[in-house]
Amino acid sequence: MQHPNIVITDCDHESIAVEEATARKDGARLTLAQCRTEEEVIAAARDADGILVQYAPVTDRVLAELPRLKAVGRYGVGVDTVDVDAATRRGVAVCNVPDYGTEDVSDHALALALALGRGIGQLDRNLRAGESSLAPVRPLHRTLTRVFGVVGLGLIGSATARKARGVGYSVIGSDPTLEAGTETGDGVRVVAFEELLATADVVSLHVPLTAGTRHLINARTLSLMKPTAMLVNTCRGGVVDTEALVDALRDGTIQSAGLDVFEEEPLPVTSGLISCENTVLTPHAAWYSEESYTELKRRALENVLDVCAGRRPRNILNPGVLDPGAGAELNAVSGQS
Repeated sequence: MQHPNIVITDCDHESIAVEEATARKDGARLTLAQCRTEEEVIAAARDADGILVQYAPVTDRVLAELPRLKAVGRYGVGVDTVDVDAATRRGVAVCNVPDYGTEDVSDHALALALALGRGIGQLDRNLRAGESSLAPVRPLHRTLTRVFGVVGLGLIGSATARKARGVGYSVIGSDPTLEAGTETGDGVRVVAFEELLATADVVSLHVPLTAGTRHLINARTLSLMKPTAMLVNTCRGGVVDTEALVDALRDGTIQSAGLDVFEEEPLPVTSGLISCENTVLTPHAAWYSEESYTELKRRALENVLDVCAGRRPRNILNPGVLDPGAGAELNAVSGQS
């Protein structure tokens, strides 16, 4: 059997040693490019059997120019830079790694919530400036008195809910696939989205970026939140309207925000968020631990190699391209890196 030709279209990791070791096991040829545009992807992957993508665009136009392509693998959960419908029409499998960072992202979401709830960021900045008063962060409250709202009860959202409950929060959740008034298997009370916004002291976002979730958090939905509420986003930057959030943070519509993802990344130093003292900002780091880093790289490539070898991959978003009887129903995708 001919050894597959795999191209990594783009990757900002410090090394691809994990991918190289994984490729050797299958006898695959692996090439690293650094593509940013459609033209660059086409040029780099014209003879590829499979591609691994981080941020590069994989559009219908790109797919049309890659006749040998069997599989697209995404470094991460979300596939918003990949035209999954076009890939399905062209018989190309699209694979992601939906659960590699479940523990890590949920840890980070909870860490942001606790940092905001205890005023950690502001206390740290003030102390470094010689100010030790508690006045700037008062009042602070026990988690036992706070309601933690999880928007999106997929893998990461459910893990975040479990951990939030573990440190004392009362937890509620909202998810379009679940009926308000019911309870999840983990005991999370499901409420309507707008009820969650009006009730929660912490609103933590765990949804994929789609046409329906873009700017889910906007001026209107922010106005529904408590003025003492905290917003946490570890899913996708585009789920939040940045300008509306900056306005809400400045005028007291909400109390604070903990953000790991942004509409423009890296976050520009000119962003209005930078000057908001009532924020904790991290550079799209929630996905990372040494364990998740290795797992992501290995499994992303294994999915592509499996498709190229005629094996069923562990994760595939459009299984119908491998088995027409399976239909084109998508795997559940919870918003994440």
